[in-house]
Amino acid sequence: MGLKGVMTQSSSISHFSLANGLDVVVIPDRRAPVVTHMVYYRNGAADDPVGKSGIAHFLEHLMFKGTEKNPKGVFSEIVADLGGQENAFTSYDYTAYYQRVAKENLSQVMALEADRMTGLVLEGPEVLSERDVVIEERKMRTDSDPAAQLQESLAATLYVHHPYGTPVIGWGHEIEALSREDALDYYRRFYRPDNAILIVAGDVTEEDVRALAEDNYGKVERPDNQTPARARVKEPVIKARRLVTLGDEKVEQPMSQRAYLVPSHATAQGNEAFALELLSQILGGSQTSRLYKSLVLDVGLAVSAGAWYWNDALDIGQFGVYAVPAEGVALEALDAAVDGVLARFRDEPVDARELERAKTRLIADMVYAQDSQTHLARIYGATLTTGGKVEDVARWPDEIRKVDAAAVQVAAKKYLKPGTAVIGHLVKAA
Repeated sequence: MGLKGVMTQSSSISHFSLANGLDVVVIPDRRAPVVTHMVYYRNGAADDPVGKSGIAHFLEHLMFKGTEKNPKGVFSEIVADLGGQENAFTSYDYTAYYQRVAKENLSQVMALEADRMTGLVLEGPEVLSERDVVIEERKMRTDSDPAAQLQESLAATLYVHHPYGTPVIGWGHEIEALSREDALDYYRRFYRPDNAILIVAGDVTEEDVRALAEDNYGKVERPDNQTPARARVKEPVIKARRLVTLGDEKVEQPMSQRAYLVPSHATAQGNEAFALELLSQILGGSQTSRLYKSLVLDVGLAVSAGAWYWNDALDIGQFGVYAVPAEGVALEALDAAVDGVLARFRDEPVDARELERAKTRLIADMVYAQDSQTHLARIYGATLTTGGKVEDVARWPDEIRKVDAAAVQVAAKKYLKPGTAVIGHLVKAA
């Protein structure tokens, strides 16, 4: 699908709200008679109460335990019988549930999701057994993986005050103490129509979705109390140089990475977030990037290198750089080489052709991403739950095109200053 096709599709997207406060986004996609049905809640791991980390993710698991109308297992059985797919995921700023089914089954999955929006039933033994599942998940994904442990420690060191420093899955000792009451308290606070966004992408019209949403979700009562506010603390300015080193006998390939605090689209001023997206692409977005060419191709200090930017955080985001050393290269030498690449970026203007290549690649990536119905729905869900608007998705390519070389260099000077990153080393234990 070409860019023109994406823009035409964006212009046909509709956004409205039901009387109970549920936001609805309709994304027409006529290529196949299927629909992706997603419900996003404006809460995630960063909204976990202090001392109860992991409760948002834990509740995501418990949402499949059933309701009075649809007992345990019925929801998934119905979706499977319909030949559909389903899943759920928790992020720092949102929790989402989705199904992909034939378009004639849209009303049925709406009824199922609307039912568990406020009708969840939790029994004690099932809660504890599911908590054991989450504990095992953490052991498998984090506690047994040195690279994941380093990522966790790096984030905890970068965010010294903000909840983004706490892993989405939660700290092990706090997961072990989560209870049925904790889950229900959290559920009653955040799972309500005025805190949710329904996104339907597929072979539908706005009229179709509006009628079905009114018939299913419109019956869910909005609580009398106010929509929950998300109060987040601000990060202090830390001036100390910070190095995190994790050694483990299981490490086969050492790595150096660093992370900087930077604004996200929700918190950036002017075009800073778009400049940071281009900075990430030019610095380390491909094998033609500055880091890869310099460290891998030119001097052979690394076998891989790149950069990334967490741009859709509700609060302050993160800019990361990584490099994997060639055999026999010390991580300290690799860090010095990365410092050199960053210094040149801060001191020298970005080449016009380099900037245009980065813009072309970013816009092309966005176009290809929108070719997936589910991914397109996720783009809108993440945007709307982190302070953005429907219109922001459509205008993104134009905003990228407007960024000039000076803005990219300013972003590098302002946010990639020496001594402001947290550096993480992954090494093999002696």
